Amino acid sequence: MNSSSKTLRITYLVLLALLLVAPLLGLYPVFVMKLLCFAIFACAFNLLLGFTGLLSFGHAAFFGFAAYVTGWFIKAQNFTPELGILAGVIVAAFIGLVFGLIAIRRQGIYFAMITLALAQMVYFICLQASFTGGEDGLQGVPRGKLLGMLSLESDTTMFYVVVAIFVACFLGISRMVNSPFGQVLKMIRENEPRAISLGYEVDRYKLLAFVLSAALAGLAGALKSLVMGFATLTDVHWSMSGEVILMSLLGGVGTLFGPVFGAGIVVALQNLLADKVGAWVTVIIGGIFVICVLAFRKGVVGELQAYLERRRNAAKAAA
Repeated sequence: MNSSSKTLRITYLVLLALLLVAPLLGLYPVFVMKLLCFAIFACAFNLLLGFTGLLSFGHAAFFGFAAYVTGWFIKAQNFTPELGILAGVIVAAFIGLVFGLIAIRRQGIYFAMITLALAQMVYFICLQASFTGGEDGLQGVPRGKLLGMLSLESDTTMFYVVVAIFVACFLGISRMVNSPFGQVLKMIRENEPRAISLGYEVDRYKLLAFVLSAALAGLAGALKSLVMGFATLTDVHWSMSGEVILMSLLGGVGTLFGPVFGAGIVVALQNLLADKVGAWVTVIIGGIFVICVLAFRKGVVGELQAYLERRRNAAKAAA
């Protein structure tokens, strides 16, 4: 293991330790849980855009519909939390499969527009369906008991469950992108014709990446529904797809920690500024995004990694 890998691992362990003691540091557990849910959502989107090169404008469909499905199964069908979350993830993966089979036939802006159009169809279904509550949303989703034994009504207990799921997702995505499968995805992103010439069935890899991304986005939505106790049309609206794109670009597309950082910045700004400036929070976040895009073309984390890499190369050259 080289020094950069050791440093990265130590950094992750320090961040994990700070996360575990966050409630003791005075941070509101529900706020941190919401941040982690959106971090999973951003990581799911980054798997598709950052490592496969596919820009989706419809990821809110997976996030929001899974939130509705999980909430409905837990509230109306008395499912346990883990079964409700599983149901949301399965439905999101199925919708991702349908979307993917249609969208991967096109590339670039056409792919993005198809995902947006399909997501708007899901939004219309959520608006009209009886189980979603229409414009009122699905309210009063109980947290229940995990595995029928561990009550999640306590914010502290729920917090550590969400942390465990987030860490598992982060490690799973890290393992995925560094596996042979992940290397093929990167090759497709960089040079799809070359991947085809080498004999890879590119469409299958794209479809699998799309379904995995949809399933993880669904997991984020399902967790959010459980943590907050409701699911609304905002979760499935096209603007939510815009937010996750903003999170990924702000932190750094194609990096592992970038989407987590971007999600933290966006969610923190929304919570801190919402009461002070009202609707102007969108303008402020937009301004920050423009500044970051101009100053940090690779995102904050991406630029930091590039800077450290330049320093390592300079040190090697000097040696």
